[in-house]
Amino acid sequence: MPLDDQRTEFQAALSAVRTLDDLKKLRDQWLGRKSGELTRQLKTLATLPPDERSAAGARLNALKQEIESALAAREKTLAATARPAGAIDVSLPARVPRAGRRHPLTLLRERIEDIFASMGFEVIDGPELEDDYHNFEALNMPAEHPARDMQDTLYLAQPVQGWAGNRGKSTGKSFPRHQPATLLRTHTSGMQIRHMETHEPPIRIIAPGRVYRRDNFDATHTPMFTQVEGLVVDEGVTMGDLKGTLQAFVSRLFEIEAAVRFRPSFFPYTEPSAELDMQCVFCAGRGCHICKQTGWMEVLGCGMVHPAVFEAVGYDPERYTGFAFGMGIERLAMSRFGIDDIRAFYENDIRLLEQFPL
Repeated sequence: MPLDDQRTEFQAALSAVRTLDDLKKLRDQWLGRKSGELTRQLKTLATLPPDERSAAGARLNALKQEIESALAAREKTLAATARPAGAIDVSLPARVPRAGRRHPLTLLRERIEDIFASMGFEVIDGPELEDDYHNFEALNMPAEHPARDMQDTLYLAQPVQGWAGNRGKSTGKSFPRHQPATLLRTHTSGMQIRHMETHEPPIRIIAPGRVYRRDNFDATHTPMFTQVEGLVVDEGVTMGDLKGTLQAFVSRLFEIEAAVRFRPSFFPYTEPSAELDMQCVFCAGRGCHICKQTGWMEVLGCGMVHPAVFEAVGYDPERYTGFAFGMGIERLAMSRFGIDDIRAFYENDIRLLEQFPL
């Protein structure tokens, strides 16, 4: 190749160099001791006729010096602008960061609240630190009641001030002051008691919030979970009202005419009591490890409010009736979103979270 063509080729390659590593490769290509292009040509001078060697050698050496000068100048420029080790190259195209979405439990809780709000229910809030009276006694679970063992309560080592006794604001009813909160609430039913202490019927409320129990952390249990409890109190409320309300709720939540059943059960604050089951969405009722081979999934507990609860808040049980229900959002989310391990809600795995809308 003529030297002018080689010069042109080198200059084009030099203009494409962006890093010191690229420059080193280019230097080795042209001036490498063993395989460099000019090195190889200088070694062939001995094969030329004696009268041509001097002129050819002069031309090659001139090109070599030109290339060395160009390489040195380029190296100086690159060294002055080189990034320190580990520095960020802001000229690189930006990476689109992976982003999660709103948590599925948040989405489901808001959906549940919207469904019941459209039925005329009010959403109320209350303390997570609760006292024994509102968490147990007012709900027909006095000391030593066996139902307390079902809750496996987390008691606090020291009493905590806050949310002690109540004096009715809208009803004028007075209640004895109780001990300060000494436990983490095991359900949100205490919020229903507090609401009834300060409001007269008719009442239609739901009480969502975190609750705590001494449960194992496994595929279907967690020591902290989110519960939604509901309460309706008025004259003439019946079990039929309870069934119709919950059937409508399940159908709207799962957006299907879900097959449901009511099983007799026991809760100290309702009588009669029932469990509401729906056909397992994982196996379509055939039986799987999620539904424990029964074909049914437990959705919530419910029943007619026990007269003793009305007496505790100053309601006349001969005049008023009502129903109550409670559900764990995590169990419903597993069914609604097809998730078979409750621990997935607490692992913050971006692969799960990014599947949900903003």
